[in-house]
Amino acid sequence: MILAPGFPGVAFGTIDDGDGRSDLVSRTAISAALGISEDWATVHQTHSNRVVLAVGAGGHGAADGLVTKVLGLPLAVATADCVPVAIVGDSVVAIVHAGWRGVAAGIVHAAVDAMGTEPKRAVIGPHIGPCCYEVGDEVIAAVGGHAAKTRWGSQSVDLAKAIVAQLNGIETHTVNFCSREDARFASHRENGTPRRQVSVAWL
Repeated sequence: MILAPGFPGVAFGTIDDGDGRSDLVSRTAISAALGISEDWATVHQTHSNRVVLAVGAGGHGAADGLVTKVLGLPLAVATADCVPVAIVGDSVVAIVHAGWRGVAAGIVHAAVDAMGTEPKRAVIGPHIGPCCYEVGDEVIAAVGGHAAKTRWGSQSVDLAKAIVAQLNGIETHTVNFCSREDARFASHRENGTPRRQVSVAWL
């Protein structure tokens, strides 16, 4: 698990940590390593802008963001190039699965709105970087710009910058590991893998 400095209630998994949403052996190991409950709140991710309020563990239906004010309740999403985003406040935390479709639909805005007036800081986890995320004009337009270049010179988009723009000035830290270049992470764009790494946030 990768911990972001200054965010004691946020952890980003690697592919070797396993997908603790459905793999209970992995969940037990992750929870033990982080000192958190094995009873997680999860969602069925659909690249939407739907955010749900979690007051207990278990599945919370089709959504791409979770918010809770329950102390000690872990929230989890999974990624394999998409962007995990954790947003924290004094007594509320959110976690978001943000692919380009979710960013275009406003998933990050929706999570901030669902938290109320308390969001203080955010951390963007490992995801496919602009170095490797070749896209067309329609994707750049959909996420509000933030065009970049891949390391081989073609057009790409910087999803982290698009997300920072949606965070509207909230202090943000980015964990700069590219899921396509770094073998610690699953990358659907690289090889179509069905595997995922989880990201977890809790109060």
